[in-house]
Amino acid sequence: MSVNIRSKALIRFLYHFTRAYSLTLRLRVENETPWMEHLAGGGRVILGVWHQQFFSLIRYFKRYSKYGPSLMISRSRDGEIVAGIAELTGWYVVRASSSKGGREGLCKMIERLEATGIAAHVLDGPRGPAGIVKNGAIAMAQGAGAVIVPVFVSAENAWYFSSWDRFQLPKPFSRVTIRYGEMISIRHTMDLEEFEVQRKRLEDIMRPGLVGF
Repeated sequence: MSVNIRSKALIRFLYHFTRAYSLTLRLRVENETPWMEHLAGGGRVILGVWHQQFFSLIRYFKRYSKYGPSLMISRSRDGEIVAGIAELTGWYVVRASSSKGGREGLCKMIERLEATGIAAHVLDGPRGPAGIVKNGAIAMAQGAGAVIVPVFVSAENAWYFSSWDRFQLPKPFSRVTIRYGEMISIRHTMDLEEFEVQRKRLEDIMRPGLVGF
């Protein structure tokens, strides 16, 4: 019980620390309107982001909590902390990854997308390789009839960790730009060859936004 209490206290501390830290960043948001209008018109949207860049999105993404958005996070110990922070931000968390509970998690994400219209997906998570789009986003978009919206985060000044993804932490008071790419439509029915074409297409669009690779 004491471990659980400490874990919850740590998650709450990290959540408030992240929000406070993010307040120092000078955010600029670009091209948000098109996909928001698509969502308001009954469309379904998956926001796709690299693992490297998700920190800068935590505070801003809270504004979408009113839509009941979903996010898939791994069942690892680190994933437990991230999941806790995401839930405090108002996102519904599906605990799964390609290696653990992948099929079940994908079905749940599709079910949630059909119900609420919005989800986010870490395209190369949870362990990489960095810059390689995994199949999940395409399968999710295909199953739910959703568009994929690339999300790019650039920071004027940032630290980059020596992790597999070269994790990005913008320095306090840095200018940070969140840019939404054009909506990518995914066909509902595809053979394996076309599926791979769509996966590679998304990867080619996203890859220039990755820093340090």
